[in-house]
Amino acid sequence: MFARKIRVEYESPNGPAPCPIKWLDNFSMRDFTNDQIFDDTLPTADGILEVGTRVPLDQLKAALEDWFQRKGYLQKGAKLSLKEG
Repeated sequence: MFARKIRVEYESPNGPAPCPIKWLDNFSMRDFTNDQIFDDTLPTADGILEVGTRVPLDQLKAALEDWFQRKGYLQKGAKLSLKEG
């Protein structure tokens, strides 16, 4: 649907793993993020977000990490990997 496909992974005990679509879907609901810049995000599968051209990846990464840590999906200080393509 959107022009860019972003692969979102987290560090699991077994190495990099795709973020579950449940996590991505939870973040993408604007009611939770309250940030209009992320309206153009659509989770399509585990580890895959489709995003619009106006979504800045550095801000998206920081917001995803913050949200996933607050929800208890990731431990404090855990980092995500976002790759376009």
